[in-house]
Amino acid sequence: MLKSYQLDNGIRIILERIPHFRSASIGLWFLAGSVYEKPSENGLSHFIEHMLFKGTQQRTARQIAEVMDSVGGQLNAFTAKEYTCFYCKVMDEHIDLGLNLLSDMLLHSLFDKGDMAREKSVILEEINMYDDSPEDLVHELLSKAYFGQHPLAMPILGTSEQLERYARKDMLDFMGKYYTPDRLVISAAGNFNEDELVERIERYFGDWHRKGCVTVQNKADSPGTDILFIRKEIEQVHLSLAFPGIGTGSDDIYPMLILNNLFGGGMSSRLFQKIREDRGLAYSVFSYPSNYLAGGMYCIYAGMKPSQADEVLRLILHEVNLLREKGFSEEEFHMAREQLKGNYILSMESTESRMNALGRSRLLTEKVMTPSEIIGKIDRTTTEDVLHIIRSTFQPGKTAAALVGAEDRTDKLNKLIGGGI
Repeated sequence: MLKSYQLDNGIRIILERIPHFRSASIGLWFLAGSVYEKPSENGLSHFIEHMLFKGTQQRTARQIAEVMDSVGGQLNAFTAKEYTCFYCKVMDEHIDLGLNLLSDMLLHSLFDKGDMAREKSVILEEINMYDDSPEDLVHELLSKAYFGQHPLAMPILGTSEQLERYARKDMLDFMGKYYTPDRLVISAAGNFNEDELVERIERYFGDWHRKGCVTVQNKADSPGTDILFIRKEIEQVHLSLAFPGIGTGSDDIYPMLILNNLFGGGMSSRLFQKIREDRGLAYSVFSYPSNYLAGGMYCIYAGMKPSQADEVLRLILHEVNLLREKGFSEEEFHMAREQLKGNYILSMESTESRMNALGRSRLLTEKVMTPSEIIGKIDRTTTEDVLHIIRSTFQPGKTAAALVGAEDRTDKLNKLIGGGI
């Protein structure tokens, strides 16, 4: 059973008690991410995420790690385009310790200049690692091709040039705007007494009073059709395509996920079977939707030898056109829908995954559904719902692309895409 609360300072709380577990996961979810950054601030959300682990007025970075390790718990964080989450997973008897640690990191971090300099080096290595992964790089490049000048096109990590310029004041100013009670959701799932947990949250966070920056994301209603290329002296070509998708909170999410399952979301999907299994042209080929408050895109990725790149693209476009013109069978639809239900149920069988689902939903949409409600929505999705998504997704003239490899093939890619959809 889900329970919602709100503290006087604006912090929203969403809880799900799961009494047959012996653990609890607690997350602090902030409306802070690369989409809220100005170009001159790009990467600050991610930098702040790192710095909250580097020491507080009470604990050194080592002591932060030792406190959680001493009770066998987990402490981590991640930054996305639209949010940043700091979370812990502990045995139910150590919930107070987890809240104490999270509040200490959030409210009392030092942002020591020496620690900042060292952590810049760590993040630079993270950026370099990302740049050395062509599969990651092509997905980031695709966001630029599709979203253009919209903030969704900016990288979460920022750039090495900007990172070097950031000072302590930049981080504190940004944190003052976006890391505030009115931009925070605390989610928890696991074994606890709800009233006691709310009292503990009030004790650790209730005296925190600060108003944040009111931001509204501009809609990304005009998807780009650019084809972008980055040269890398590698053996493979990495190709990614983007089509119009849907925004976070849309009821079309379930037909979109069913479409993805049957088209490119798994080993039984059309793309995997036709391109990898039947033809052996690519080791990795798949599709996925990316959904944001401002809009979304539907993406297809393939990695292959340069000599096979044109053939793989032709096959992808052929499958797109076939799906748009001929649709799919009842068998495919039912299999993809059952796959979605199974994947969802299996993904929810941990306190951490439930905490993630609750926090993200409450933060971004204010709508939080139970697993039974979600399964009901999946069951009520029809073939016509999926056909509608196919028509709105695979529209002629609305395809963006990204390419990473040793040879610039953008002209050829443009011709194939222009003639294929």
